[in-house]
Amino acid sequence: MAKKEYAFYPGCSSQTKASSSNYLVSVNSMCKTLDIKLTQIPDWNCCGASIGYAEGGELPRHVLNARNFALAEQHLSGQDVVATCAACWLGARETKERLGASAQLLADTNEALKEAGLSYKGEAEIRHMVEVLIEDLGYEELAKPVVKPLAGLKIAGYVGCQTNRPFGIAGESFENPKYLDKLIETVGAEAVPYDQKVTCCGGALAFSEPEKSQKQIRDIVESAYDHGADMIVTPCPLCQANVEIYQGEVNKRFGTKFNIPVAYYSQLLTVAYGGSAKDAALDGQVIRPTKLEELASKK
Repeated sequence: MAKKEYAFYPGCSSQTKASSSNYLVSVNSMCKTLDIKLTQIPDWNCCGASIGYAEGGELPRHVLNARNFALAEQHLSGQDVVATCAACWLGARETKERLGASAQLLADTNEALKEAGLSYKGEAEIRHMVEVLIEDLGYEELAKPVVKPLAGLKIAGYVGCQTNRPFGIAGESFENPKYLDKLIETVGAEAVPYDQKVTCCGGALAFSEPEKSQKQIRDIVESAYDHGADMIVTPCPLCQANVEIYQGEVNKRFGTKFNIPVAYYSQLLTVAYGGSAKDAALDGQVIRPTKLEELASKK
């Protein structure tokens, strides 16, 4: 029996062969070392984060999330629901809070779910993977499996805007959250202080207003460079994709020469725990994290 067990909601981007599938690979590798069992919610559906606010109405968005909760309650009773995607986590958390506060919205949601033979009870909690690591294990426990400290690596912990909003970790600051810095230090790397760690990456504007989004990306990357970072690490798939993929466009627009890798906290932990570059899915990056690859290859 695993040390910890959770109902797992991978979300659309992190599932196998999706845009952030390397995130899922590294999370699975990390969890194997930490003896955490993640059981996917059977027949889970999209949380609606990408389209849920596009004039579809409030009810459909909450029904989508409530269906996932109901499936977890039915098949994985007593287990917290864990999401790796910041948008999935935030949307599901909003649904849980809204349904808990409105008897009418709850009734309407369950009326819709009745068509699928489901009912939302509100028993399961929704948590981000990082919350689980820090609250249920703690930094000391996370440091115990480290066999390959990431010494010499300077990392800018990019929290982004979504996992900075009602995050569950006690004592955290909205203006200057420390949890990602502490995770970086736990694996032996240096957490670089910089002033853009909670700036939005402009993900929602990437297509509609790219000039605004790319300015925000420029500010994030420039600050990381100015403070000596070798790479950026984040807990958010959209932040990872946006800040990494659009550096080329930012360079064209602003005449910069950015080329800084953007990885996930789970990839750091996997390598520090002795995992290979394949275990950490480092081949899934657009900008290769060569220093992290070198550390992963060391015996």
